[in-house]
Amino acid sequence: MPYNVDTVFQIAGIGIIVAMIHTVLKQMGKEDFAHWVTLFGFGVVLFMIVMLLQDLFTTIKNVFLFRS
Repeated sequence: MPYNVDTVFQIAGIGIIVAMIHTVLKQMGKEDFAHWVTLFGFGVVLFMIVMLLQDLFTTIKNVFLFRS
């Protein structure tokens, strides 16, 4: 379960795309949609982090309980 830098770049990419969409929607006067896009982006990134933490805790549990 080696972690590489791809996940960090994915999260950064999602952040950049969400920021761009938020800015465009805010300039168009659609602030409600801009906030929803930001909230959706946050939820996606939070889901990714929860999955990574689940893998981390599973690995830690397997190491300390000597399971494979």
